[in-house]
Amino acid sequence: SKIDYIVVNHVEMDHSGALPEIMDLIKPEKLICSTMGKKVLIDHFHRDDWPYEVVETGKSVSLGKKSVQFMETRMLHWPDSMFSYLVEDKMLISSDAFGQHWATSERFDDEIDLDELLSQSAKYYANILLLYSPLVQKLLASVQKSGMKIDMIAPDHGLIWRSHPQKIIEAYDNWSQQKARKKAVLIYDTMWQSTETMAHAIADGLNQEGVDFKMLNLKHNHRSDVMTEILDAKALVLGSSTLNNGILPTMADMLCYMKGLKPVGKIGAAFGSYGWSGESVKLLTQALDDMKIKVVDEGIRVKFAPTQQDLERCMELGRKIGKMVKENGN
Repeated sequence: SKIDYIVVNHVEMDHSGALPEIMDLIKPEKLICSTMGKKVLIDHFHRDDWPYEVVETGKSVSLGKKSVQFMETRMLHWPDSMFSYLVEDKMLISSDAFGQHWATSERFDDEIDLDELLSQSAKYYANILLLYSPLVQKLLASVQKSGMKIDMIAPDHGLIWRSHPQKIIEAYDNWSQQKARKKAVLIYDTMWQSTETMAHAIADGLNQEGVDFKMLNLKHNHRSDVMTEILDAKALVLGSSTLNNGILPTMADMLCYMKGLKPVGKIGAAFGSYGWSGESVKLLTQALDDMKIKVVDEGIRVKFAPTQQDLERCMELGRKIGKMVKENGN
C-alpha cells in the first residue's frame, strides 16, 4: 500500500531525524505540518522543495473514510508542536504531551500498574513541561472548548492511554497548577559528612512535625529524579559545603537545571558547612530568591563539624519549615 501523506507533529530530532530518508523512499503527495513546523523543518534539513501543506488549529484533512483534525500547541514544548486528532476514532496523537520516558514491553496503560505509569508521567512532566505550565493550562482549556471526544491518547513517548485518558488529562491539570502537597525536599551534597549530618538533623525536625519529606543526596540522585520530587513539594531545603568560595558542582548543576524549569509557589531555606570562607549558604539563599522561592530563614552555617548545639538549630529549622508546610500545603 502507498503512503500518501506524512504528518509532522514535531520536528525535534527524536521525532523527525529519519525524515529525509523517509521522504526519499515514500515520495508522499503532502508533508503536513504547522506554520512553524515548516520553518523549523527547512532550518533543520534545508529542503524547501518538499510538498509542504501548512495547517492551523481547526483545519481538517480527509483521509477518505476518516479525517484528521489539527491543533497547534506552540511551545509544548517547541514552537512547531501540534496535535493530530483522528475524528472517527476519537484518538488524540499528542506529540510530546501526556508521555513518559519509559521503555516497557507493554504498549497500553491497562497492561501495567496505573500508579507507576502516573509516576513516570509525573517525572516526564516535571522535567520537560513544568516551565510551560501556564501554556498547559491554556491548552487543556482549548481541548475542552473544542469539543473533542477523546477515547484514546497516543503520545510520541511511552505508553498509549486507551483505558484511562481522563486520568492523565486530570493529572496534567493538577501538575500545571503546581499544587503542592504537605511535603518537603532536602537536597544536598556533602564533602566530609558535616553537611549530611546537618541534613539528617533537619529531617528529624521535619519528622517531628509529621510532614512527608525526601532526603536526596546529589551524589546518588539524578537531577531528573530530584525534579520529580520537587514537582509536588511545598518546601525546598538546600545544603552544600563550601568549595573554592562557592558551592559543590553537583549542587551548581542542580540549581542551573531547576532554575530553567521554573518551579513556583514554594518556600525554601539553606544550610551548609565550611572551613574558612563559608559562602555556600549565602549563594544557595540567593539562588532560591532568584527562582522566586520564598526564603523563610536566613540559613545555618557550621564551621567544619556541627556541635550538638548546631544540630539543635538544624532540628529547629526542620520543625519551622514543617509547620509552614502543614499550614500552606494541600
